[in-house]
Amino acid sequence: MWEAEQKRMRELHKILKEASKAYYANDEEIMSNFEYDKLYDELMELEEKTGIVLSGSPTVEVGYEAVDFLPKEKHVSPMLSLAKTKSRDELADWLGDKEGLLSWKLDGLTIVLTYENGELAKAVTRGNGEVGEIITPNAKMFLNLPIRINYKGSLILRGEAVIGYEDFKKINESISDPAEQYKNPRNLCSGSVRQLNNEITKKRNVRFFAFSLVSADGVDFNNSREEQMKYLQSLGFETVYYKRVTKQTIHSAIEWFEKEIETYDIPSDGLVLTYDDIAYAVSLGNTAKSPRGSIAFKWQDEVAVTTLKYIEWSPSRTGLINPVAVFEPVELEGTTVSRASVHNVSVMRSLKLGIGDKITVYKANMIIPQIAENLTCSDSVEIPKKCPVCGHDTVIQEQNEAKTLMCLNPECPVKKVKAFTLFVSRDAMNFDGLSEMTIEKFTEKGIIKEYADFYKLAAFKDVIVNMEGFGETSYQNLLDSAEKTRKTTLAKVLCGLGIAGVGVANAKLIARHFDDDMNLLRNATMEEISEIEGVGEVIGKSVTEYFGNPVKCEELNHLLAELEIQKTERGEDESALAGKTFVVTGSLNHFKDRSALKERIETKGGKVSGSVSSKTECLINNDINSTSGKNKTAKELGIPILSEDDFLSKYGVMADF
Repeated sequence: MWEAEQKRMRELHKILKEASKAYYANDEEIMSNFEYDKLYDELMELEEKTGIVLSGSPTVEVGYEAVDFLPKEKHVSPMLSLAKTKSRDELADWLGDKEGLLSWKLDGLTIVLTYENGELAKAVTRGNGEVGEIITPNAKMFLNLPIRINYKGSLILRGEAVIGYEDFKKINESISDPAEQYKNPRNLCSGSVRQLNNEITKKRNVRFFAFSLVSADGVDFNNSREEQMKYLQSLGFETVYYKRVTKQTIHSAIEWFEKEIETYDIPSDGLVLTYDDIAYAVSLGNTAKSPRGSIAFKWQDEVAVTTLKYIEWSPSRTGLINPVAVFEPVELEGTTVSRASVHNVSVMRSLKLGIGDKITVYKANMIIPQIAENLTCSDSVEIPKKCPVCGHDTVIQEQNEAKTLMCLNPECPVKKVKAFTLFVSRDAMNFDGLSEMTIEKFTEKGIIKEYADFYKLAAFKDVIVNMEGFGETSYQNLLDSAEKTRKTTLAKVLCGLGIAGVGVANAKLIARHFDDDMNLLRNATMEEISEIEGVGEVIGKSVTEYFGNPVKCEELNHLLAELEIQKTERGEDESALAGKTFVVTGSLNHFKDRSALKERIETKGGKVSGSVSSKTECLINNDINSTSGKNKTAKELGIPILSEDDFLSKYGVMADF
């Protein structure tokens, strides 16, 4: 009995576990959220129908397994996932005659924080609900997280680490290659929080919103969840926004959230309803997977039917060729959409896409266009055997259990254009007036074939001045820009070479370790590079592989012949601020921006933090009488607040202007 059902349940186990592992552990998508929910619901229906729950069912075991590069820790109590509904009436019926708190269900990474004697002692990710990853140094980089609180016992709380849409947009805009941009804020946040180098976490503007107080010895909350939330707020935590509701008011509250999400900057994939009565919620106990004292409400996605016109294959600097679905334009959530990323070959195959197929599309979290399902399933889209740009043979590779299409031709024009665009970018060599479109024109005409050619533009004067949109002035500006960049640093060169994993932060770490000496770096072993604090084995391997490539080494030699790599200030000046941590806020008078002052402090051995703590040397703020949160915290902790001029004078730091 139930043989067919059990067979299908086992199939669903495998599919859902692979998708869950890819999504949570590797930040990869091998199927859409819509498709995952559909299969998950099918499995739940089969389990209910048969009364059988097979060992290891995804309806019982949820989340990802903690990856190996971060320390792991078992949670004191399992972190269960919430039961969900899309019915507003069902939500009201669930609440019954009780009062509840209706709040955002934020779409980020769940974190458990432990404070001991007022200090942040530990931060652990949710992981698989049983075991999480310890990310305490990274949590201290969250923009709004209090490092010290006015509570001397042991306090444990849970919340969500998130990256807002505005910051997500800015970070993606800084990445010139669309194929390498992050798919959504949740993936970006997950990667930002689970870092070995907390400088990366800091730069990503991660924020933390508390949603549950687990324990705080000796505090009476009058049996109220809302009192717990208010208490957390009094300690300096930002909590998820909530409304107190009854069965009679919950529909209007949902309508308010539904309207608000259109402009809400923090990613949310629904709402959470929790009983305010703590004792009552606890008395209900848990199912194998979910607590009975809370329930999640998922938005009914606005879905439109359209026709798939074609698949656009978009190559990137790394050789990855991403499929993008182009369909007949439809209206969704107030905007017209006609394109949606299919992410990779695995997702495309799972959707069984074919040209002319009828598909349904929606906006994930009301923001990002996605294909929900394929109503035709002709599965006729052919995967290109040739790169759409260079015509070189393509190959399908498997990365983190997701199949991807790759062009392995090192001379592929797209790779070169994307690589050259990175090379001239602000964080690298910082050329003025060289857009990706201009670089593409230069490569087509043979002006730029390798990095060193950016310093040999004079040989092509006649060609450049006669190009559309150019002239004598534009040509001279390019030459002037190139001359300004000849004197540079090893960190900027490393950042511009496009070595896998070597961005701004790691480039600085590596350059500093090798005292800005390119020869020392080129002759270093993988082990030596890997042992640099904050770098690690993966990046160490990619660096040594780069310098072990004869073609890349020859091109690098040509480039170095055009440059003068200057040593970063060392010695006494480097250690002038060693061991001191500063916080900078507000507008500046003597630096272009706060990043410029931060860089100046770092060159003298100091550190710049995003939040004031007991370890802060001083808060730099030209408005010393401001009532801002940072000023308030500094005064409470007895941390000096200095104007920019006073800081420069006291610590012997030179202004930019």
